[in-house]
Amino acid sequence: MEILTQVGLPIIVLTLMLFGLFSLIFVPILPSLVIIWAGPLLFGLLSGFNTPAGIFLFGLITLLMIAGSLVDNLLMGAGARRSGASWTAITIALAAGMLGSLFLPIFGGILLSLVALFALEYYRQRSWRSALESTKNMAVGCGWAVVMRFGLGVVMIGLYLGWLFWFR
Repeated sequence: MEILTQVGLPIIVLTLMLFGLFSLIFVPILPSLVIIWAGPLLFGLLSGFNTPAGIFLFGLITLLMIAGSLVDNLLMGAGARRSGASWTAITIALAAGMLGSLFLPIFGGILLSLVALFALEYYRQRSWRSALESTKNMAVGCGWAVVMRFGLGVVMIGLYLGWLFWFR
């Protein structure tokens, strides 16, 4: 059991965290930051939250996961809102994106989200230019959300590695 805790567990945790990081790009429906966070949780539960530094680093990883999950949706809708899209259209577009991710993995969520926003805004404003501007801004927000989640994921993995190698 000792060898599992010393060698196998850190490798399993790191593999889980890297899976979460790359699921951001290839399987957007998965809650990637939660998957990345689950790795250190597993590590702490099985090896023990036995140092104050480990507890602090896990707390920091938890805060990053929560913040990233909240800011993610705000970034996606903020650009569309700035260009005049209604909150109703943004909310429906985000829901359509979740459905699209279920039925058309990889890019279905983003595609369906943008199509829904364009259709709703075109119907509301009767202007394809306004609808296109809102859709373009939501697409930019989606891109920034992925960049932000990826960056947070890298920081979370770095904090885990610090916990593993320096504060264990």
